[in-house]
Amino acid sequence: MAGLTAPSDYSQDPPRHPSLLINAKQPFNAEPPRSALVASYVTPSHFFYKRNHAPIPIVQDIHRYSVFLSGLVECPKQLFMKDIWKLPKYNVTATLQCAGNRRTAMSKTKVVKGVGWDVSAIGNAIWGGAKLSDVLELVGIPKLASVTQFGGRHVEFVSVDKCKEENGGPYKASIPLSQATNPQADVLLAYEMNGEVNEIDLDHGYPLRVVVPGVIGARSVKWLEDLNIIAEECQGFFMQKDYKMFPPSVNWDNINWLTRRPQWISQFSVICSLEDVSTIKPGKIKISGYAVSGGGRGIERVDVSVDGGKTWMEASRFQKSGVPYMSEHSSSDKWAWVLFEVTADILHSTEIVAKAVDSAANVQPEKVEDIWNLRGILNTSWHRVKVQASHSNL
Repeated sequence: MAGLTAPSDYSQDPPRHPSLLINAKQPFNAEPPRSALVASYVTPSHFFYKRNHAPIPIVQDIHRYSVFLSGLVECPKQLFMKDIWKLPKYNVTATLQCAGNRRTAMSKTKVVKGVGWDVSAIGNAIWGGAKLSDVLELVGIPKLASVTQFGGRHVEFVSVDKCKEENGGPYKASIPLSQATNPQADVLLAYEMNGEVNEIDLDHGYPLRVVVPGVIGARSVKWLEDLNIIAEECQGFFMQKDYKMFPPSVNWDNINWLTRRPQWISQFSVICSLEDVSTIKPGKIKISGYAVSGGGRGIERVDVSVDGGKTWMEASRFQKSGVPYMSEHSSSDKWAWVLFEVTADILHSTEIVAKAVDSAANVQPEKVEDIWNLRGILNTSWHRVKVQASHSNL
């Protein structure tokens, strides 16, 4: 494609922050220390988790780079960056997370398949770009349309990124046309991240990526090459044979991918101020972390227990500094995580637990065993960390 190429090796991959916890080097998959996530509401790009399937595509010429919009439309169109820059620009604060976040904890119950993420395959950023609903109007698809006159019901995003799971073909995913054409869904063709003018970090999709707020990160395709209007949802590997939620009774010897729809959203909370096993000095301990829900739902409550789940206290919730957080209020970022904090007296070794409740009254399930699945996705169980009290005077 003009202006963007997919390298055959990793020699041109960009440098990364030395504090990242590397889960795979080639392709590069890494997450920040969990404590970095609660250091700020907006995650710096260098600490935003990296989830890649191949070498990072190289931009040859930003002015020659283009995206082809075609399929079940009357007039296909080639879009250059100057065309997208001319459209109204929107900033959307949205949390993206890998569906495999917290997979390592799930694998302790029973072996799962996938990259071994801790709790930091997630990040919150301010994405800047054009709304997909405005882009689709350029080829005659009106706002709030659910089907085109030629029978198109889905928008497929195709990356220049080639990956082995697609047998060397491009990474791709899709969303319903009704979501893509709805301005309130805030789906972006993003070219900015955290205020960097006309620039996104190379690992995160420069020069142009899709951001689909409120759903798993696998739908927010990076290094965009094509937008296809199609009749049925994308038939690619990552839609049809991955990121589907099966019950604990299903394993690789009896799986039928056709029995489940592609996974979209999840809801849970995580403690970030403490590691899985932490040594503390007895006394007042601050417990902080993040809570996130899917589909734009708010977080109604975060409960924290310092006795393994016997008794609970409610944590304070916040997003932007100085602005009280109110679930699903106009002052709150509906697509973004909520940070939480509570201080408790901890005098002896114990287990600290967090669970969240969203605006639809969804509560995190208690046991990971009840939601185990062979792909290790959507570990939404109570988050637990053990602390050991040290009474040493040293």
